[in-house]
Amino acid sequence: MSQSPDLSRYDQKLEHILRTSARIFAEKSYHATSMRDISRATGVSLAGLYHYCKSKEELLFLIQDHCFGRVLERFQERIEGVDDPFQKLRVFIDNHLSFFAANMAEMKVLSHEAESLAGDLHKHVSGKKEKYAKLARKILRAMQERHASDSSPAGTQIDLTVATYALFGMMNWIYNWYDPGGKLSVAELVDNVTRLFLTGFLVNDPGRQMQLAASGRRQTERLSIWRAPQT
Repeated sequence: MSQSPDLSRYDQKLEHILRTSARIFAEKSYHATSMRDISRATGVSLAGLYHYCKSKEELLFLIQDHCFGRVLERFQERIEGVDDPFQKLRVFIDNHLSFFAANMAEMKVLSHEAESLAGDLHKHVSGKKEKYAKLARKILRAMQERHASDSSPAGTQIDLTVATYALFGMMNWIYNWYDPGGKLSVAELVDNVTRLFLTGFLVNDPGRQMQLAASGRRQTERLSIWRAPQT
């Protein structure tokens, strides 16, 4: 959430509060953080904080709403005039990873505190998340349709829901291991994730088919960690 030079003083102070709050939420968790913690970290009095937001929950809402709004807006700007679905996917991955690599605390908060909002605030953010997921799914569907042919073996297409959330799983986990200041640049991260998602891990042997046993052939087994039968 980098500051724009044309922001008003009010907006600059609000962004400072939101960015600092995101860092504290990421470090301590939302529920373990108090408004007094945020007041100390921002240097804004408690009375001053309530001038910018009504509650701690509203702070969390503003962080999530701002992040989803900004990443959506930026993606729409970048794909203007782009028709090829494969290029759109590249832009989608680059936009997501580059944005969150620059906002790692916010990314952790979005992942860990997704269900901490309630009521209308939760509904509003969930609406933006759903819109974002639908954008990814639409791109993947277009890619699938472009790639499909009559000669393709039956049943080889990946389920779109699996593909969509597998993609987000790959991208959203980077806050656990990726160091923006490390040896792997954001551009290299984007390239690796894109190639891994599109061609798989064994890129040097693209024609090889993994021989997987049909799930129906697996023997049913109890997978509970508890040994006693459930009553």
